[in-house]
Amino acid sequence: MSWLGRLLGEKPDEALPLYNAVVGRARAEHWYRAGAVPDTVDGRFDMIATLLAIVMLRLETEPAGGEPAARLAERFVDDMDGQLREIGIGDIIVGKHIGKMMSMLGGRLGAYRDGLAAGDIAPALVRNLYRGVTPDDAALAHVRDSVIAFHAGLAATSLPNLLSGELP
Repeated sequence: MSWLGRLLGEKPDEALPLYNAVVGRARAEHWYRAGAVPDTVDGRFDMIATLLAIVMLRLETEPAGGEPAARLAERFVDDMDGQLREIGIGDIIVGKHIGKMMSMLGGRLGAYRDGLAAGDIAPALVRNLYRGVTPDDAALAHVRDSVIAFHAGLAATSLPNLLSGELP
């Protein structure tokens, strides 16, 4: 944070370390190679949204997790706004795209919450990560098992460690 920001009383972006860690994890090559997630703008968005949803589900389990989850969602909006502008989306329709992306994130939260509770996230992954196109069994198993392991690792990670960007 700049000295001017501190002078004006701006708060540091407390969600940035966790958000950056999620994006870094979503960019891992194994998702796209072994997991057959499409290595496209949409595929990368879907992978970020998937892992972000899993992290937000973890934050839901904390009594004080609502505020960090809201900050994480705000960071997501800021990042997606910048990404849309970078690829040439104009000011007039950026808001519509952001609204759609937030709706997609919300849908993923519900789908993954339900899938994890039922013990089978594969249908949610096919619908949300692969956009309805079922990959081969090995690719789906790789992503399913990796997401479940990530979810389990998050459960064992303390809130302070999580907020500092330490992911399992």
